[in-house]
Amino acid sequence: MAKLKDTLALVKDFEKQYHDLLTYNELLKEGHDPALLSEMENGFKKFETEFRNFELKRNFTGKYDFNNAYFSIHPGAGGTESQDWASMLLRMYMRWMESKGYEVDTLDYQPAEEAGIKSVSLHVKGPWAYGFLKVEKGVHRLVRISPFDANKRRHTSFSSVDVMPEVDEVEFEIRWEDIQFDTFRSGGKGGQNVNKVETAVRLTHIPTGIIVGCQTQRSQLQNKEQAMKMLKAKLFQYHQDLHDVEMAKVAGAKKKIEWGSQIRSYVFQPYQMVKDHRTEAETAMIDDVMNGDLDMFIEAALKAKLVD
Repeated sequence: MAKLKDTLALVKDFEKQYHDLLTYNELLKEGHDPALLSEMENGFKKFETEFRNFELKRNFTGKYDFNNAYFSIHPGAGGTESQDWASMLLRMYMRWMESKGYEVDTLDYQPAEEAGIKSVSLHVKGPWAYGFLKVEKGVHRLVRISPFDANKRRHTSFSSVDVMPEVDEVEFEIRWEDIQFDTFRSGGKGGQNVNKVETAVRLTHIPTGIIVGCQTQRSQLQNKEQAMKMLKAKLFQYHQDLHDVEMAKVAGAKKKIEWGSQIRSYVFQPYQMVKDHRTEAETAMIDDVMNGDLDMFIEAALKAKLVD
């Protein structure tokens, strides 16, 4: 119902914008007005951009594409270099999410000792959040002159992005006896109570070894509830991956996205380029990309139907 209401609201808004543009056109036929012409041009750009995004959503065929998403970043091997790269990716994605009007909650944030982050988990809320972000799942590669290298040598760093849909109902059983429940003191924001009482929560699913944590809510109960939602999403993805592996065996295929096989490269030196290795989409406007302009890559991946 929410998906249908969202689509209907968009169609009605396009109809209004279309008639507004026709009205501008009729008024301009009567006489040249620079201010009116500027309004019409701006209105057309807005209409064109929003309608392109609407058409893009026709590529969404997945059951959970409309859902909220759990989004996490983990640096690869390489210490400070990859940890700094992970924080750069976090900033890039936060800019993109902000530009799309998504509400973002930080569930777990682990800063690194020298620079960057050890890991971060976000809850991205809004229509089609998972549908758009699912194509960003994979390994992202950075090539640059390291700011941490006194000899100014070129370094290659890797960080992985993981994306899961928020799911309400799952087709498998989660037993409490399979979950190890740990609490610890939070290092994040939230007032004196957060840092004095063990409000932060970590859940370990013993059969699979999956670990989730939440430390940003004010109470242990709230953190436990949010961590449980994350665990449910991760277990859902785990079972989906098992199914995909079985299907791949039947079809004689291999999964394309593995740790170490990057989906996209970001080259800062000796030249500037961002290239998606799945779709061949590329641009030299690396500053725009790092400021959240990811639409060309997401659009290309969705049109190529890389992820179901």
